[in-house]
Amino acid sequence: MEPRRIPREDHPVSRKLISPAALKVLYGLRDAGHEAHLVGGAVRDILAGIEPKDFDIATSAHPEEMRRVFRNARLIGRRFVIAHVRFGDEIIEVTTFRGAITDSHERDETGRILSDNQYGNLESDAFRRDFTVNALYYDIRDYSVVDYVGGVEDVQDRVLRLIGDPELRYREDPVRMLRAVRISNKLGFDVEPNTAEPIYRLAPLLREIPPARLFDEIIKLLMSREAVANFRGLRAYGLYGQMFPDAEATLQRYPAMAGFVERALANTAARIEAELPVTPAFLYAALLWPVVAERFVQLQSEQGHHPNAALAQASNEAIARACQQVTIPKRFSLPMQEIWELQPRFDQLQGNKPKRLLAHPRFRAAYDFLVLRAETGDADPQIARWWTAAQSGAVLPEQPDEGGDDAPEVAGAAPPKKRRRRSGRRRGGAPADA
Repeated sequence: MEPRRIPREDHPVSRKLISPAALKVLYGLRDAGHEAHLVGGAVRDILAGIEPKDFDIATSAHPEEMRRVFRNARLIGRRFVIAHVRFGDEIIEVTTFRGAITDSHERDETGRILSDNQYGNLESDAFRRDFTVNALYYDIRDYSVVDYVGGVEDVQDRVLRLIGDPELRYREDPVRMLRAVRISNKLGFDVEPNTAEPIYRLAPLLREIPPARLFDEIIKLLMSREAVANFRGLRAYGLYGQMFPDAEATLQRYPAMAGFVERALANTAARIEAELPVTPAFLYAALLWPVVAERFVQLQSEQGHHPNAALAQASNEAIARACQQVTIPKRFSLPMQEIWELQPRFDQLQGNKPKRLLAHPRFRAAYDFLVLRAETGDADPQIARWWTAAQSGAVLPEQPDEGGDDAPEVAGAAPPKKRRRRSGRRRGGAPADA
């Protein structure tokens, strides 16, 4: 099959928009006698008028040949071996052209492909891609854009369409359902009806995906500028409930809690837009808070647990059950629990407790969490305002027991300073000027 080739003068893809590291890989493979094309998201985004961030390369070179061209190449993967070529902090992913799907491909009982180390040419690789807009290639030899599947027209029509039979393609790799939500919202494209139709029916296939892989996909979906739209899309297609069944069940019982999650996601998106740091710990703390809050109330009211014990048990249960579907590494689950377990302490405004809480290393994240809860009716707004003022050294008029023996001192943002030893004597009783 002959592809459509769009010459350099008829498309906006330019070497000025491609990272220097990606260009080094393209030129290095070309000069070694291999075909090399920029492919996927970078080409798609440039054609859609979006600044590209990730640069993937497809080539005729096999993994061992790539390693001979680039000493800094690292081969990874089991299902399909790819090369990571590092230049400083940037990693360029390089993939050998994939072969066509045949009966020899190993599958599980749901149709998911398990082993895929079969190589092909540019045409077979194009038809192996998931969506038409991801199967566009920039040829470094003549700077043309190569299109086998009508991806250029779909970019122009702002449509996201799977290549081939949608149900078969989703069964081959159920993560494509998550990618449909993420890519359509990122580009502002409509999901083509035949591409959208099977998703709700096939959503349970996500339970066959390794939990670690789902963790990575959720980070891409919900730590992004389109986090709120992605969250709503995941729920609408029934995908969220497959990854977080307890959380979705709680949101069905208490729809108002979805507002809290969306506010947290909007806050994350705003921080990303402002190029401020974000952490998966805060994201997952927000996603699972409805489960923790509901269980916390149950353990207190129905089983008479002490509040601290109830919150600790609710936190442990929520994380343990969530990890059956989605891996949450301890470097994130432990801060999540601290954020949750600090929430009741914001209600304790007597004595030195506010100062001790202000000195806690997880105070700022827990405070931000409290503010989100207050904004959505899950916490007392007056308490949140008190803590906002406390950090600047102010005391609000509604501070409890103002002026009484138990009233807190002015809560400064910094922890209490250590007392200085009186001058005049050194340790051991000797005068300072001895």
